[in-house]
Amino acid sequence: MEQLDLKEDLNVLEIGPGPGYFSTHIAKTLKQGRLFLLDIQQEMLDFARKRLVKRGLKNVEYKLTDGLNFDLESSFFDRVFMVTVIGEVENKDYYLREIHRVLKSDGILSISELAGDPDKMAIDDLKDLVCQHGFEVSHIFGTHRNYTINFTKK
Repeated sequence: MEQLDLKEDLNVLEIGPGPGYFSTHIAKTLKQGRLFLLDIQQEMLDFARKRLVKRGLKNVEYKLTDGLNFDLESSFFDRVFMVTVIGEVENKDYYLREIHRVLKSDGILSISELAGDPDKMAIDDLKDLVCQHGFEVSHIFGTHRNYTINFTKK
């Protein structure tokens, strides 16, 4: 969360939130902003919604995607983040083009990978992939086992 450099009024997109573990922490920080959860599985959005509603968090929107169409406004998000998701995405090129489209020019794309994830991408492979889609590395946190890479739009 610290690596996202969050401010209270940002619009943040979390791709693949699972049951909403990180979502609760982000939503609490966004006192005037909004968190949008995007997933290909309605079941995961339902789990996340249950967790967030239980904690009284109302600044969250839930969006089901078919994996081909994000159906989100261009240049709207200040931050887009994924935690152990990118390796599972079938069409990584499409996702990265869509992320580039929906992210503001001064926004941050933050991708975290953790040891033990069978779909984990290596740091150099991730950097090469993302930088092919109009991004550049701004910060790398952690080590090859557990890391977060923040990218900015070129």
